[in-house]
Amino acid sequence: MAISLSINGVSHSLDIEPETPLLWVLRDEIGLTGTKYGCGISSCGACMVHVDGQPAKACQTAVSAVAGKQVTTIEGLSKDSNHPVQKAWREVGVPQCGYCQSGQIMSAAALLQKTPKPTDSQIDAAMAGNICRCGTYQRIKAGIRRAAQISGA
Repeated sequence: MAISLSINGVSHSLDIEPETPLLWVLRDEIGLTGTKYGCGISSCGACMVHVDGQPAKACQTAVSAVAGKQVTTIEGLSKDSNHPVQKAWREVGVPQCGYCQSGQIMSAAALLQKTPKPTDSQIDAAMAGNICRCGTYQRIKAGIRRAAQISGA
């Protein structure tokens, strides 16, 4: 079945089963490997993308559910990797191993789009679906605060 997708502003028409997880389409069919496979059960957040501006876990989102919608991956967040969250992540030195960071960044970007100056409790709530096995949660929170400053909030 042909499904039309818009990924990072580029149209794709793929002959694929409608229930195929978006994660596999992004990685295996389109070649965008920035979105990571973590747990496969929607618990860790490593596969976070934006669907029409809202965070979504690509491992459990069927490709048919995003047909006709705008999907943004970490590669599409900024053409030059200078989105305020990406800048803040570098300034603060957020990543340790880095594996979860694309999902963390996508969740943080969605939070700041909705809430430009979040409180600590809003940050905690928005980031609750992302797990960092290295435990860099304090640096992640500091990165989000810094990104809010960079954005002018």
